[in-house]
Amino acid sequence: MRLKHRKPLALAILATIVWLMISGISGPLFGKLSTVQKNDNSKFLPDGVESNKAAVKIEKFSTGAKDQFPTLVLFLGSVTPEKIASANVFMNSLGAKPLVEKTGELIKDKAGKSVTVSLGDYISKTGQVGAFPSQDGKAILGNLPLDSTKATDLAPNDKPALLSVVASIRYYANQYASSNQFITHTTGLGGLFADLFGAFGGLDSSLLLTTGGVIALILIVVYRSPVLWILPLLSAMTALTLSGAVIYTLAKHNIITLDGQSQGILSVLVLGAATDYALLLIARYREELHLHESRFDAMKIAWRGVVEPIIASGSTVTLGLLVLLLSELTNNKGLGPVGAIGIVCAMVTILTFLPALLVLFGRWIFWPKKPKFDGHDEKLTGIWSKVAKATAAHPRKYWLISGAALLILAAFATTLGANGLSTVQSFTQRTDAVIGQEQLLKHFPGGQGQPTQIVTKESSAAAMVSAMKATHGVSDASIAGAAIDGDVIVNVTLTDSPDSAKAIDNVPAIRTAAHKTDPTSVVGGTSAVYYDIHQATRHDRNLIIPVILLLIAIILGLLLRSILAAVLLLATVILSFLATLGACALVFHHIFHFAGEDSSFPLFAFVFLVALGIDYNIFLMTRVREETLKLGTREGMIKGVTVTGGVITSAGIVLAATFTVLGILPLVFLAELGFAVSFGVLLDTLIVRSILVPALVHSIGAKTWWPSKLSKTDQGSK
Repeated sequence: MRLKHRKPLALAILATIVWLMISGISGPLFGKLSTVQKNDNSKFLPDGVESNKAAVKIEKFSTGAKDQFPTLVLFLGSVTPEKIASANVFMNSLGAKPLVEKTGELIKDKAGKSVTVSLGDYISKTGQVGAFPSQDGKAILGNLPLDSTKATDLAPNDKPALLSVVASIRYYANQYASSNQFITHTTGLGGLFADLFGAFGGLDSSLLLTTGGVIALILIVVYRSPVLWILPLLSAMTALTLSGAVIYTLAKHNIITLDGQSQGILSVLVLGAATDYALLLIARYREELHLHESRFDAMKIAWRGVVEPIIASGSTVTLGLLVLLLSELTNNKGLGPVGAIGIVCAMVTILTFLPALLVLFGRWIFWPKKPKFDGHDEKLTGIWSKVAKATAAHPRKYWLISGAALLILAAFATTLGANGLSTVQSFTQRTDAVIGQEQLLKHFPGGQGQPTQIVTKESSAAAMVSAMKATHGVSDASIAGAAIDGDVIVNVTLTDSPDSAKAIDNVPAIRTAAHKTDPTSVVGGTSAVYYDIHQATRHDRNLIIPVILLLIAIILGLLLRSILAAVLLLATVILSFLATLGACALVFHHIFHFAGEDSSFPLFAFVFLVALGIDYNIFLMTRVREETLKLGTREGMIKGVTVTGGVITSAGIVLAATFTVLGILPLVFLAELGFAVSFGVLLDTLIVRSILVPALVHSIGAKTWWPSKLSKTDQGSK
């Protein structure tokens, strides 16, 4: 080997060793990521909102009451006084029973040894345990208030205790029900959150394995090589474990907040983005191998060619995610740094670890189609050459047709409700808690067990009860307990499930009536929390979207040295986003038949679609600008579309496929977000980047680069 190649070879070996050492440290920490999740909606709101003010006041009435998970055990069947008494005995006996798995075996610690832990350790000491019948005599409802702080701690099996607690309740309830001619379901907040935690439990296994498998399959098809796909996938997995280790450390010390939703998005975001960057690097490296005998020289040129678009692309996504720190909701704030850390790790890994691996393995890694040093440049032939030349020949026709199609789809965006989903509606599968909640509504008022709570002066209590009973959507109201510091709590039972759209829509009327009766009163409880979350989401959407647009415009302007090009690209991506929302409205309502969209869906869809969608325009236009300097705008665009067509399309398919994997989790929000990003990315890749942008640039010509000198000296405009 020549002397001049020894130094880059040594650097490649050193970089590889360092990254393998990093992986050895970060891998175990990534495996613990789910143990630092926080999934309590009530803690997502800022302190100043009314529901949080109410929670603070409610807490003084009963220590720990603020942090209770009302867990409801529903028994369906004929009801007799004897069965009511028996159900009460059963509910009060649960505290003495040990935690068990679904099969009834004692839970095991991390070493696999069975341990005895009392179920009573997780039951609130101040809550009331008991059972009472429905008015129709066809059901008995048992109440078991769990301590949410203890229930969300880790059990001896190193999993959130709520999973084992609810599994134990269901096991014992099924045993009791079978001997008393009942059908039973465990629901309420405890049951629903347990099913939610269970759904996110798939993140560590099925989601990651499925995502990796999908990427591997696509890479094998793209490269037609039995070995090359391993390197980008290994690099992407390394980026994921590194980001997971950083996030675990920060979340463990309460520097950032991680929830199950953010962790799910992190996996597909990092694997998808890292693979996209890898595809861009490998494609340019392969191109340069034809022009340079030394693979080290080829990598040096290729790295210089892709470092700018990769950093620009990654910075766009990173800054877009960090804007979420302006959010009022702590879960949105948490996703910002979580996603940003993932993207930064993806950029660093692909720009350091992957180049080292590629040069170490040499040209044979591309087998059986090894690139030879033959002076072969990318020729303007093939399908992407035909697409590029067609848009160049008739640009107005192509941008009119593609633009009109996007506008038609965008018109349906107005039918997207995004008014929120109840917890029951949030699942794509009918879990035990979901079925229980549906059956509960048939026999009990919807707000049973989860009342809206009003803290009011003792002197206004009677008037408050009367005012609430006269308010629409209220089933009953009563004073709960004795006065403390001159205040009392009025429990308001709603006719609808407390997290349903109808119940949430009634919160303003309840608050108006409460404040009219007692101006110092505050209204809290589940429905009030959800209402305040929806209001905060709207605030976030109206603030964050314009800020992200401004940041992206600045980055594009600096990258392309052109104001007009930046505005043009930003406008096409916004149009693509609106068209995607229109497609989502049609698909969600008429094909998937979802009950609606989460109130945060438009914001999340925007952050990922606009930030990620602009990537492909960055990849294209940086290459077009490079070629324009040599060939002029027209020929530069033709060359740019031709040489980037395959790699950008492959990158789009990879990213779309990874986000589609979110659909394997039984949660409507993630399924909707996965579809939106997948559809939007493909729309950007196949229509916006391939047809609309090139056609517009051809129509505008050299002026596209205004006000840079290129708009005046562009030889293609002469």
